[in-house]
Amino acid sequence: MAPRRTYKQTTRLVHGPSHSAKWDFSHHVTPPLSQSTTYRLDSASRGARGFQEFGHYVSDQGETPVYIYDRLDEPTRSILEGELAEAEGGEACATFASGMAAISAAMSSILVPGDEVVAHPMVYGCTHSLFVNWYERQGIVVRRVDMNDSAALRKAITPRTRILYFESPVNPTLELIDIAKVRKVADAANRGRPADRRVLVYIDNTFATPFGQRPLEFGADVVLHSLTKNLGGFGTDIGGAVVCPKSMLPRLLLYRKDFGAILSSKAAWSILVYGLPTLAVRIKRQQYTAAKVAAWLQKQRGVARVSYLGLKSFPQSALARKQHRNFDGDFTPGGMIYFELDESLVRATEFVDWIGSQAYSITLAVSLGHTKTLIEMPSSMTHSSYAGATNGASPVGIRLSIGLESPTDIQSDLEDAFAATSTKRPSKSRTVRSTRKSK
Repeated sequence: MAPRRTYKQTTRLVHGPSHSAKWDFSHHVTPPLSQSTTYRLDSASRGARGFQEFGHYVSDQGETPVYIYDRLDEPTRSILEGELAEAEGGEACATFASGMAAISAAMSSILVPGDEVVAHPMVYGCTHSLFVNWYERQGIVVRRVDMNDSAALRKAITPRTRILYFESPVNPTLELIDIAKVRKVADAANRGRPADRRVLVYIDNTFATPFGQRPLEFGADVVLHSLTKNLGGFGTDIGGAVVCPKSMLPRLLLYRKDFGAILSSKAAWSILVYGLPTLAVRIKRQQYTAAKVAAWLQKQRGVARVSYLGLKSFPQSALARKQHRNFDGDFTPGGMIYFELDESLVRATEFVDWIGSQAYSITLAVSLGHTKTLIEMPSSMTHSSYAGATNGASPVGIRLSIGLESPTDIQSDLEDAFAATSTKRPSKSRTVRSTRKSK
């Protein structure tokens, strides 16, 4: 580097050191947070090289990539993507500003007018809205078929079908989809098809996380996540991820660059250093509590049914134990519970309203996978876009995302809610604890 004149301190305050050995990221115990929207290029040829190489897969070994601009790529987000791909057992990962941005990019970067998607009848409300409000006007047909009905699924696939889309566990009912069976149907449909028209299997793995289920092992092509949920874990950052084959990565990154739905480096850093390292501990605690709460709910006279993967009564117990295994091979049913109330005994809306205004250990809020236990009514909240649809969420259904609280406290708050909202209260009702939160 050529000798430089002595610059004024005002200028030096703006620029700092032009280069510094202190910018050594290789010896950090905690991954560094990079917060630069643009990067020094040193020469026009280096900038040209960066644009030429954009979209290529970058491994943790070899030469450092040329970073140009945050919207294209940046170090912290890239490190997180490598960790997520490894956790899922995938080849590559692209992260996005939200879970819906990831879902939209993963499908819209492939689909063209005239293409078709075959989707399970029940999906997250915003995904349903994407299908019914936006894909139709783009000339993309979405057919809804029970993914566990292999005969119906085979019949629904046409030469225009590109994606088989589902969640497992399904939000909010916790129904499971047999991923391996869907894979067999896709393989049969792909015989004789050109590589660029293959039917691809997409699964949203948000409920399970890679700690509890790795769909690629059962034949999925693409795995989707809302990083906002258990992978982030603390309810502080929104994000999404697409784990995919290396061959899909360039187009995904091009789509992200042009549509601009990038995950911020700050959010990526939080998920990387707080969310992922605590994932196993949090889920193990959540499912410990969930098992106790689910078993307790089954005994309540105001409850019509309880769905939890860890219950012996779970109708797909064998499939749950096959697909839901952690990295040690242990059964991992997770921390999500779905239950329906008997309206003749407990009014569902009144029950949830009581929790929202009176409970301490349970919070009425959307989202899931939080350190705090969250409760919501899907039919009127997260799945309200199904309004009027025959396949919508039950109006008496309640989704419970278990957090890190004591199981006895959660049960006590639920018990108080049952007592306060029962339509057939005993003549000598017990005193309900005063637990109103401070405002």
